[in-house]
Amino acid sequence: MKTKENAYLTVYLALCLTLVLSLCLTLIEGARRNGARLEAEIAAEVSLQSVLAEYHRELLYQYNIFAVDSSYGTNLPGKANTERRLKYYLEKNLDFRDVFLGSLFYRDFFALSPGDVSLVKTSVLTDGGGAVFRSCAADAIRDDVGFNLLPKLQDWIRVIEVNGLEERDLEAEKSSLDSEIQEYDGMEIDTGDEEPYILRVINPTASLEAQRRKGILKLVLGEDGALSGNTIQAAGLVHDRMRRGRVNRGNMDIPQLSEGELLWEGFLFREYLLRYMGHYGKESDEDALRYQVEYLAAGEESDAENLRSVLKRICVIREAANTMYLYSDPDKRGVAELAASLVCDLAMVPELAPVLEAAILLGWAYAESIYDIKTLLSGGKVPLVKDSQTWHYGLNAALSGELHGQEDAGEGLSYEDYLRIFMMCTDTDLLTARAMNMVEADIRLTPGNGAFCLDGCFAGMEAYMEVESGYGFGFEVTRRRAYINGKGSR
Repeated sequence: MKTKENAYLTVYLALCLTLVLSLCLTLIEGARRNGARLEAEIAAEVSLQSVLAEYHRELLYQYNIFAVDSSYGTNLPGKANTERRLKYYLEKNLDFRDVFLGSLFYRDFFALSPGDVSLVKTSVLTDGGGAVFRSCAADAIRDDVGFNLLPKLQDWIRVIEVNGLEERDLEAEKSSLDSEIQEYDGMEIDTGDEEPYILRVINPTASLEAQRRKGILKLVLGEDGALSGNTIQAAGLVHDRMRRGRVNRGNMDIPQLSEGELLWEGFLFREYLLRYMGHYGKESDEDALRYQVEYLAAGEESDAENLRSVLKRICVIREAANTMYLYSDPDKRGVAELAASLVCDLAMVPELAPVLEAAILLGWAYAESIYDIKTLLSGGKVPLVKDSQTWHYGLNAALSGELHGQEDAGEGLSYEDYLRIFMMCTDTDLLTARAMNMVEADIRLTPGNGAFCLDGCFAGMEAYMEVESGYGFGFEVTRRRAYINGKGSR
């Protein structure tokens, strides 16, 4: 007897198996795509971070600034070099060939490979006239500088400006007084006798003026004083290239700071320069210029000229401040008046007494100023405006022209404080350009960096990366990373 078999169950199982397989394949494909997207994003992030890890070591070592040198030791900086490095890292991060025994135990489930890679935006250290460099520099010492120094610095500048300590040309005033005194010396006066009377007026400040003619450097450093002979060629450095419009430029937006933020960043930037650049008394033989901060204030191409310019500027301030004190001190002014009267009475020209008194006071102030500068260069301090307790020279010692002596301590402003004042009074963009000149010149002295350019250094970048899969799909990843954020925090 034949039996009739039911085939419904077999068909049902076949249909179920088809659905289950479709679901499994869909899940596998979804896992492949999502996993591939995650791997692409991670690989892109790691690759960009790897590029940033290739920061310029010498720039960090000398100046504590992170930046990628896009020239990579060549003469041709540019985005293309960094894009090649980024693509190289992306390819390595997506490659399974270096996995141990990968051909035996692994299969590339995603089959990812790099496509187009480009830097769509970059932030160059010289952007904004050096605003990016300034922000990086300020960020380097942001946590190390207290708030109490800025109000002091502002007070010092206010005293100088209110009293016009840099506005008076006392050297010219003294020269004019000396010329007027000189006119009396040798003057013939008709007394009714056969021989006219010849006036003899001895200027008591003559010895002091002979010392002044030696020049400020010889007076404060001595005939055998050590003085650096280093020079630089500013032509070809970043400031020169900026003036000629021949610098690389980035296209990232530069954050706009408020007035208070600009003031604080400017102050931090100047403190950074004092900390990372040398000056008289804190020189480095490895630098292109030994008196770097003096260069920032003066802008000359030789150490000697920069130091001379800064010391003359200090001398102007000290002369004006010391003259202001002498005129306000009745005792010292009385001594000068008595000395002038004695000279004029002996020469029988009492009308010359006010002129001679003024010349004596200015000479006295100049002698005290030389003492002040020597004290500053020896590491001591001098009050911005002196009093009877802090005054050093008596009149006889000052007029003798023997300008010896200095202090190693004291209270008031140090040499560094005067450099702070001069930098604070220097235009920020000009100061930044000179600072970048110094950085370039110093880095170029190190091995392998002869063509180093700050406008080839990236402080941040935004990268576009395509990642393609061998299974017919791909991804686009954009990442932006920088060593500091928009407000300057690391």
